[in-house]
Amino acid sequence: MRTPLTTFSLTPIPSLHQRRTQQIRTLLQTDATAQDHTAVDYCLAHHALEGAESAARSHDATALDWYRTHPGTNAAQLSIPTPVGPRVVISPNPEDLPRSAISETPYYVLGPTTQPAPPDLRELAADAYAAGARFGFADLLANHAVTLCLLRHKQLGQTLDSWTITRLPGTVFCDHVGEPTVLARDLVHEAGHNWLNDALVATNCKLSDEVTFYSPWKDQQRPVFGFVHACWAFPLTMIYTARALPHTSGALHRFLTSYLDQQRPLLAATTSDHPRALELITHPELRERLRTIHNEALSL
Repeated sequence: MRTPLTTFSLTPIPSLHQRRTQQIRTLLQTDATAQDHTAVDYCLAHHALEGAESAARSHDATALDWYRTHPGTNAAQLSIPTPVGPRVVISPNPEDLPRSAISETPYYVLGPTTQPAPPDLRELAADAYAAGARFGFADLLANHAVTLCLLRHKQLGQTLDSWTITRLPGTVFCDHVGEPTVLARDLVHEAGHNWLNDALVATNCKLSDEVTFYSPWKDQQRPVFGFVHACWAFPLTMIYTARALPHTSGALHRFLTSYLDQQRPLLAATTSDHPRALELITHPELRERLRTIHNEALSL
């Protein structure tokens, strides 16, 4: 049976990518112009901007010049071929990741000394992107998971940390267990966050922090922004897991089955609040996309 294709195209997003990319390149006074691979350019431009800003703050003229003359941040030398296009795959030491003055969330910026991930992690990443594409998430991973920072190697069943930050759209930070099917699940989750961040900005949807809903994943009230994000990203992983599950066996099958079983009651607890949260999404196409994915996951 052919795997259903989940579409993640939303007309305002490519325009946002192109506009922001060109704005950053103008700010950095680079000669490059946005190319056809808009999502890739968009991701790398934000790395260049973040690196240039840090260089300027520390009065590092050499680094600032490098970012101005390397708007692609040497991505070609750090990339691997995948079914969704070339992806930047790196494995920085998690203990060395900086934190900004405004957030405790660690991050990594591509720069002149960045090295590619070792061959085994590059192969793991390539297989994970292939798994995500095979089960219907090619568009999502192609446009919203351009750079992958692989962090800690853990055992199956241990808590896996993964995150994105708004300053580096298209970049995903992930622990892993050396299993591409699990890594693809987390790639789908984090790429989903990147997609929704872009979608909200591109459609000019403003969400008030004053409005909150109960999030079963955090077991607390959260602003509508966080609630809607959770009700989008976790259902995506449920859909991915349900599609991947028949192709797994043994410990991996038990792990993914348990994951899906854990997610069902959590998502069910949002059934009454989700429609009310969606009333605050002012863009009809985006609102309907969020509703469709939520409903599909509820049916699993």
